[in-house]
Amino acid sequence: MQPTVAIILVNWNSFEVTNDCIVSLKSIDYVSHTIVVVDNGSVDGSGDRLLQLHPEIVLIKSATNQGFTGGNNLGFEYSLNQGYDYSMMLNNDTFVEPDFLSVLINYMENQPSVGIIQPRIQFNHNRSVLWNGGSYYSKWFGFLYTKGFNKLPDASHLQIKEVDWVTGCAFLTRNAILRKTGLLAQNMFIYSEDVDLSFRIKALGFKLVYHPDAVIYHIAGMSNKSKTKGKEGFVNPIVHYLNQRNRIWILKKYTNWFHAPTVILSNIFYISLILGYFAARRRFTKIKTVVRAVQDGLKGSIINDPIV
Repeated sequence: MQPTVAIILVNWNSFEVTNDCIVSLKSIDYVSHTIVVVDNGSVDGSGDRLLQLHPEIVLIKSATNQGFTGGNNLGFEYSLNQGYDYSMMLNNDTFVEPDFLSVLINYMENQPSVGIIQPRIQFNHNRSVLWNGGSYYSKWFGFLYTKGFNKLPDASHLQIKEVDWVTGCAFLTRNAILRKTGLLAQNMFIYSEDVDLSFRIKALGFKLVYHPDAVIYHIAGMSNKSKTKGKEGFVNPIVHYLNQRNRIWILKKYTNWFHAPTVILSNIFYISLILGYFAARRRFTKIKTVVRAVQDGLKGSIINDPIV
């Protein structure tokens, strides 16, 4: 029998986008999967509409928006409680190739040392261009980055390889591992939560793998940009707050003492550049937001709740 997989989509007032993703998933050739849609406090009735249109999905309704972390954790909890073998976080603004899941599961089943695997992720607006060709972490400078962004894939993006972390856009792991690590850090809400869980899984001795033969397409930017430009730009200040605060939390948790001097200096320089850019653009709300993010990043920390 095929291992069972729960594919978790988080929906927040985005019926059309989530519906397109579900329709795409219906074409996959891997049979033993369930689409789990977490309706994350939507006020537009989109969760009920999705269930009415696709009665085969599992719909989990949250009364409030619990963020990317809380929404996916509800899906993880369902997957664990129902005894699935694998769980996959998949952004709802994605489209998939029919064999993407078969490729990933077959590799995981033949490589028990692999803890997480991700597909090659191309942009949807131009499907020949990469969105994510593997994710990495610079220990000496404390920077998280991906390879191949907005580029045509080259030979390095077309080979199976180990990576430092796996994006939450398409994150497939074994439920047996989640029972050991716990789920996403709820207090991160969104941004870098995938890095934290990746590092925890890696700390158990598992490999993290990028597989180029599994392919999906990402619209990208659905959750952090408005359609119209305001005086603070397209990106909501809260995005900068969560991004910078969580980045500092990652650095505090995972920076070795001998990397600390270069990490601190490079990040002081990086944040100064951000503040300078916002000052030049007269985006004063964003300046205050980044300063508050730094303060809260230094005061707070990632909280990893155990599985109950």
